[in-house]
Amino acid sequence: MINRHRLAVPFAAVLAGSAFATSATADEVNLYSARHYDSDERLYEAFTEQTGIKVNVLEGDSDQLIERIQREGVASPADVMMTVDAGRLWRAEQEGIFQGIESEVLAERLPEAMRHPEGKWFGFSQRARAIFYNRDNFDPSEISSYEDLADPRFEGKVCIRSSNNIYNQSLLASMIEHHGVEGAEEWAQGVVNNFARQPEGGDTDQIKGVASGECDLAVANHYYYVRLLDSEDPADREAADKVGILFPNQNGRGTHVNVGGAGVVEGSQNRDNAIRFLEFLASDEAQAIFASGNNEFPVVEGIEKAPTLESWGDFKKDDLNISILGENNPEAVRIFDRVGWR
Repeated sequence: MINRHRLAVPFAAVLAGSAFATSATADEVNLYSARHYDSDERLYEAFTEQTGIKVNVLEGDSDQLIERIQREGVASPADVMMTVDAGRLWRAEQEGIFQGIESEVLAERLPEAMRHPEGKWFGFSQRARAIFYNRDNFDPSEISSYEDLADPRFEGKVCIRSSNNIYNQSLLASMIEHHGVEGAEEWAQGVVNNFARQPEGGDTDQIKGVASGECDLAVANHYYYVRLLDSEDPADREAADKVGILFPNQNGRGTHVNVGGAGVVEGSQNRDNAIRFLEFLASDEAQAIFASGNNEFPVVEGIEKAPTLESWGDFKKDDLNISILGENNPEAVRIFDRVGWR
């Protein structure tokens, strides 16, 4: 049985005590996770079956978990922190949450782009930031890159989330790396000029905006689209059928990808177990669970993807090291503010 806690309304009360043991044990690892997918239970159970090490899980959003670890200080029982998006992993790194580790397994299994240069955190699953188009109203041959979203031809046609969304911040962070600050700002201003409406809602709302004809183009993570395709709600499936997906920049650097990732917490009392857990996340078994559970792309080559993802075939991914997305995050936020992307 997984020892699982969720941080919700009584956050301050939870902070007052420790959810887990604070001393090292031979058969436990304490995971603070900002991932909220039921399929992750299979990861923990598979790790325990393989190693005999029990996984204690505390769930909350990234900021909550960072704050908790900071308040707990040296007494924190946290061994591993796991979250989504390189921007959030970078924020945790900046707050001193992670320690650098060396692992031959991770160095061998994970592509260099998925490894922090100092071993402070690692990417274990990938999510592509794709472009979606209305099948009836838009010819997909008219667009091939993120850069095209800023083309004046698409004025009034683009739906995209607000600038406080970490996925968009990381996308702009990648644009900064490829085009410089000035080029990235010019792009962001162009996208603002092409808004079909002021940003609102989540990724699913952007895709549904395309389906309804509110906009012809949208940007969203690929797995939100798969959820609509596989939904038990006929209205969701009908909306998804009206929308097509394309992976940008295939003739250049490749499509922007972000990660679900994790690192070993500074001061971990179960450091060896924590490293074994990260190494397990890079195993074929864990990679297959990431792929099937939340329709994420594996980071290890040769792992079978979820059926819908397999049907899309292979595509070129941007091999920018994920740590750069965090490093460029503050400048991305400043650019968003300057161009009025709310």
